[in-house]
Amino acid sequence: MLSIARPCFAGHSPRDPRTPRSLVLVPLLSSPIYTHLLPPRFAASLHRPRLLRLSLRRRPLHRPPPPLAKENPNMDGMEKSHSEIKLYSRLRLWEFPDKYIFEPVDTVADSYLSVSRADGSMNLIGELPQCGPVQSPNVCSVFGIIGMLKLLVGSYLLVITQHERVGSYLGHPIFRVSTLRILPCNHSLSNSPVEQKKMEAEFSVLLNAAERTSGLFFSYDVNLTLCMQRLHDMGSETKLLPLWRQAEPRFLWNNYMLEPLIDSNLNQYLLPVIQGSYQHFQAAIGTNIVDVTLIARRCTRRTGTRMWRRGADRDGYVANFVETEQILQASGFTASFIQVRGSIPLLWEQIVDLSYKPSFDLVKPEEAPRVAERHFVDLVNKYGSVLAVDLVNKHGSEGRLSERFANAMQPILSEDIRYVQFDFHRICGHIHFERLSLLYDQIEDYLKKHGYFILNEKGEKVEEQTGVVRTNCIDCLDRTNVTQSMIGRKMLESQLKRIGIFGADDAINAYPFFDASFKILWANHGDDISIQYSGTPALKGDFVRHGKRTVQGIIKDGWNALARYYLNNFVDGTKQDAIDLLQGHYIVSLSRDMAPATKAAGLESYASFRLAFALVLAGLMFAMMSLRQARNDVRHLVFSLFWAGLSFGVAAFVRANGRVFTNRPRLFRSRH
Repeated sequence: MLSIARPCFAGHSPRDPRTPRSLVLVPLLSSPIYTHLLPPRFAASLHRPRLLRLSLRRRPLHRPPPPLAKENPNMDGMEKSHSEIKLYSRLRLWEFPDKYIFEPVDTVADSYLSVSRADGSMNLIGELPQCGPVQSPNVCSVFGIIGMLKLLVGSYLLVITQHERVGSYLGHPIFRVSTLRILPCNHSLSNSPVEQKKMEAEFSVLLNAAERTSGLFFSYDVNLTLCMQRLHDMGSETKLLPLWRQAEPRFLWNNYMLEPLIDSNLNQYLLPVIQGSYQHFQAAIGTNIVDVTLIARRCTRRTGTRMWRRGADRDGYVANFVETEQILQASGFTASFIQVRGSIPLLWEQIVDLSYKPSFDLVKPEEAPRVAERHFVDLVNKYGSVLAVDLVNKHGSEGRLSERFANAMQPILSEDIRYVQFDFHRICGHIHFERLSLLYDQIEDYLKKHGYFILNEKGEKVEEQTGVVRTNCIDCLDRTNVTQSMIGRKMLESQLKRIGIFGADDAINAYPFFDASFKILWANHGDDISIQYSGTPALKGDFVRHGKRTVQGIIKDGWNALARYYLNNFVDGTKQDAIDLLQGHYIVSLSRDMAPATKAAGLESYASFRLAFALVLAGLMFAMMSLRQARNDVRHLVFSLFWAGLSFGVAAFVRANGRVFTNRPRLFRSRH
């Protein structure tokens, strides 16, 4: 029997079973393959347990949230700020030649943050420097500091220059990051060797990808990394802590970048940011105003792009893991329902090779049961009971992967862990998504048993959610979003009936405006998650948006599928490097062998898909020209065959060596 700790939904376990990133990085960095990524002194210390434990204690950000005290059923507490330390919501940035100074303008402050432009060192100063005719700084407004990233020589500060209010969470304003700006603190680079300057420039190009990161949300008053049930159960002692100390590290997008600010004890500047989605609408049903919100929180443990982050790592953390919370507020009641999605928790890959559907490679199949067990025990610790809904095909290469998943689940099935296989494409095809009702019939008893979190008009907890549905397909995007929207609809109808807004036989589709708004809510949510993982909006979005498949939607899906193919093969490798850099999965160091940042030897040094494509087109063009001239001179027929043969030869060579001609990550490599 598995030993299951108390889930956070029921009151938060005394200690998270895994330290968020420290324990993830330790087995990675202690491997002989990766010790070259660290300075020699620290790399050697990884093999000395005592020194390692000391180094982990120095990372307060990586500790799990502190134990929660006795729950506070008073709803009024949720409407107040969830931290005694008020974050600065607006700062004036003074750009002096040698430093940046941040002046809080939303409150009376007795100190200002000064950041050196030479090395990024930070300290608080008592007054602003005097500005004269010689020293005239640029001045602008910023709305938060996301963090600092240290590269080979310099440091780079990320700040929010534009934001947009998108709604509220438990009465607190929620903002989306509109524009980021990177402030370089690298004046010391001018005295660095040429080779270091070149490497720093390469890393800086990757860092600029942060300015194009989508789906970043934050609040100055409440921690978006925590669901409503955990916020309600939070004890008074925990509420005194800074927001970053209250945060769930899995969903803290700027977790790694906050560390320099934490080391400098700058709590009022430490702004927790999540990546995901925020959707919201209000609608009238009778005399009642119904408010529905959808929040998605993306996990940072195995984050990345569609093809370069598949499956799980050896610690059980899976790619594209997203927690989605659907919140209802109406008639004084507040209800919350959580679902999660994530890649199949096995060690598997699908490396791009210019084919439309690369083959699935199962890595170390003997470890599959252990990896799956780690993943689901972790989910049980956090959410209570878990129902795994597998939407993968039962035939073909997907079928083989699904079979491995089912076999790995058998030893760990229990009252707390259930598994349901539903062949989405065979049952629903491409247009009959209404047949998802067959899946609902299989899981209805589970949903009713484990319920949802709900507060009455007095802010008292009436019921809590004691289990979660975990849905997956191959990408955990298109089929998953259709299925989760169906489950969310059923649970919302149940909540509306419970609080008396719906009658026993009422359904959402009986109210056209409400129904249309709900569909758009989930369609936009699916598009946001899909763009962050695959680069395009979700497929099958027309069904989620309109309740049926349309010709326009099918055409749009075809276009998005082609766009995914292009991005996966020729763009996402560089994007993956940028993500790994921002999340701290790859840590730049002077003592590291910098070969990953330089061109590889052999065929990869010369492989260029653009050049190969140009040769193929040129060969075909010359072949056609020679063929036309063959009427007058039969020798041109030979030339035509030569050029055609050259074109097909180059195409065959590229196809046979497809992986070499794709855009691949060059920094952090899979531990598989």
